[in-house]
Amino acid sequence: MADKQHNPAGAAGDAPRADRPDSVRNVVLVGPAGSGKTTLLERLLTVTGTLARAGRVEDGTTVSDHEETEQRQQRSIGLTLAPFQHDDVKVNVLDTPGYADYIGELRAGLRAADCALFVIAANDGVDGATRAVWQECASVGMPRAVVITKLDHQRGDYDGVLAQAQESFGEKVMPLYLPLGGRALAGLLSQQVSEYAEDGTRTVREPTEDEALEIEAARGTLIEGVIEESEDETLMDRYMSGEDVDLQMLVDDLETAVARGSFFPVIPACATNAVGTAELIEIMTSAFPPPYEHSFPSVFTTVGKAVDGLTCDPAGPLLAEIVKTTSDPYVGRISLVRVFSGTLRPDAVVHVSGHFSEFFGADRGHEDHDEDERVGALSSPLGKHIRPVEACVAGDICAVAKLTRAETGDTLSDKENPLLMEPWAMPEPLLPVAVEAHAKADEDKLSQGLTRLAAEDPTLRIEHNIETHQIGLWCMGEAHADVALDRLENRFSVRVDPVELRVPLRETFARPASGHGRHVKQSGGHGQYAVCDIEVAPGVTGEGFVFVDKVVGGSVPRQFIPSVEKGLRAQLLKGVGAGYPVVDIKVTLVDGKAHSVDSSDMAFQTAGGLALRDAADNGEVILLEPFDELSVLVDDDFVGAVMGDLSSRRARVMGTEPVGLGRTMIKAEAPQTEVVKYATDLRSMSHGTGTFSRTFRRYEPMPSNLAAKLREKSSA
Repeated sequence: MADKQHNPAGAAGDAPRADRPDSVRNVVLVGPAGSGKTTLLERLLTVTGTLARAGRVEDGTTVSDHEETEQRQQRSIGLTLAPFQHDDVKVNVLDTPGYADYIGELRAGLRAADCALFVIAANDGVDGATRAVWQECASVGMPRAVVITKLDHQRGDYDGVLAQAQESFGEKVMPLYLPLGGRALAGLLSQQVSEYAEDGTRTVREPTEDEALEIEAARGTLIEGVIEESEDETLMDRYMSGEDVDLQMLVDDLETAVARGSFFPVIPACATNAVGTAELIEIMTSAFPPPYEHSFPSVFTTVGKAVDGLTCDPAGPLLAEIVKTTSDPYVGRISLVRVFSGTLRPDAVVHVSGHFSEFFGADRGHEDHDEDERVGALSSPLGKHIRPVEACVAGDICAVAKLTRAETGDTLSDKENPLLMEPWAMPEPLLPVAVEAHAKADEDKLSQGLTRLAAEDPTLRIEHNIETHQIGLWCMGEAHADVALDRLENRFSVRVDPVELRVPLRETFARPASGHGRHVKQSGGHGQYAVCDIEVAPGVTGEGFVFVDKVVGGSVPRQFIPSVEKGLRAQLLKGVGAGYPVVDIKVTLVDGKAHSVDSSDMAFQTAGGLALRDAADNGEVILLEPFDELSVLVDDDFVGAVMGDLSSRRARVMGTEPVGLGRTMIKAEAPQTEVVKYATDLRSMSHGTGTFSRTFRRYEPMPSNLAAKLREKSSA
């Protein structure tokens, strides 16, 4: 790319502004933890004058301990927005977490952005999770570029990581610049060398003879790659015949190819000495596309009718989406909003649509809602600094205060014309954590705290299990769970204690048995009298409870037959051994006794329950455990380890299937008791690249030794 003199614009404390979509660029930073995303962003903010000096912005405080602070910030904050101004372009940079637990916030960042900047450390290379996100961006045609950071790391291998990126992402990943060592960077198109001083300022000079040879060796491949993307079909023939190609034509073709997502430039960078920052800003502002070139997600009316024809027009109908929600103890709820159409203004009344269940099902713990709310102040955030803005036009991103009912993923629209955007794909939380209130005061606030927590994080599912009587937080992983519990305590003042998760088991009879239930009580006045005899037999799997009446001679009056069945059903729910519901049995009422005065509905209900418990004592009751079908997606390198681990969990591997890109899908059936923490274990086994889904299939008998241990624990 032709080198341009870099002129920082904006002063620290000033909010970047945009009054039209073509002056906005929305860029999401993608990369693993430790790749240097946040450090790079911090340097960009410094060289553009957004920050007065180098240092990390965290909670409004500038700090310099890069690696430790990045880890703490990523775990506690997640997706963050940091806008800066360059010339007349506002660049909204969305810094995403690098931890696998926060894939939900990463996808929120991808939704709010129009292009992605993949940050790869020269000392680490490309991991499987980054390759997966690249493919996710490719599936929707999102423009991408690659930054290879940490050039000054003692184990840095720029050439090796570049080759790895090209192998992972494709042949259209090509470097625009050549690192020359120290603080120098050569432009392969401009054939000029940029040198950076210690304060980050850049000077441009002609290359030395040796540098010119290095540039020429790498330049031809880049030019051919750019020409292949040109709309001028004669350009390649002219170039191969020796004709000089105009530099500006190459730059224009390059920028067009980057904007349409068919060419992916690589920029070497070093945040500690600002090398590559000017070149990176040029890519962001000149090659990355403005918001109006990005297609809209699907839009509907609130009654489900598809809506077409909306464009990124500040004068159009309002359509915006909440990509992140946070609660501040002093400011209240803050919503990070991407405006797709229209203009959002303070104090305007908007319609808030949250129809989560329409797209992901009602079991995700987020209630649907439609209501009108008044927008509070708009701001351009930088850490916890609030910089007011007058309006947010189509294509821009801002923070909105006082949307008290709005949740992450909700749609904002005109109250007269309410609309609904299809939310981005939400990953299924697969790590359950059971909690209970620490004290009575916490118990009173727990429900409200959980509701507010779920409003911030759509990847968190709150479950109130009516069988185990536990509150479960379904999380993406251990780090996600830790942050959720920390937010409950420190943000919402609710303390909870993690407890052992109880898997909902079942009981059933292994062989036929008979039971006698006698409920006789006489304590003066009206007494209670009921006797019934039953026969219990194992039923058909999945059939549930079958009741048969074979009473003859009226030993149990007809009006009390339903009472016996009711008592049996009540006892089935309570269990007859370890306290789990009883399923798949056939109970036959064969005999009984009644009293003309003292028999009653309640007496025969009680007798029915006693008879079932007696049959359990006389027979053999076994425990049933739930089995899930697992679909495990892993890199081919880890198939053997994953299958061996599944076997150790009493799973049955049903088969494997290659799915391309060096990945394999493993199908298996496993007991739920063995996969409670599988989300964490699989991630460890597969180096963070494995994913899985689970679907309940059936109940099966639990091995007797494990059942005995559970019974001992329940009776202790």
